[in-house]
Amino acid sequence: QLQASGGGLVQPGGSLKLSCVASERLFSRIDMAWYRQAPGKQRNLVATITSGGERWHAAPVEGRFTISRDNAKNTVYLQIDRLKPEDTAVYYCNTPARTYEWGQGTQVTVSS
Repeated sequence: QLQASGGGLVQPGGSLKLSCVASERLFSRIDMAWYRQAPGKQRNLVATITSGGERWHAAPVEGRFTISRDNAKNTVYLQIDRLKPEDTAVYYCNTPARTYEWGQGTQVTVSS
């Protein structure tokens, strides 16, 4: 089970930190990822982190988004800075292979 939280309504230029708790006993061994889905659009991969901590960020978010993880808490994070209106979406976590059933995600709305 994946439970994302931390979304909200923020002004352009603001920041948020999203969290996703995974009910997975072997969490520390699993690569994790964040995705987002804007209204009317497909769900896209935005960042990944390997079990060893190696990170990848999609070009549109590079330099503004930072993925991290805390294996002791079975949690993966997404720090989002310098938010733009086009970042408005529902954000989800899963593995890069989309292994698990999707959770509800967390809504991020960027608007003045």
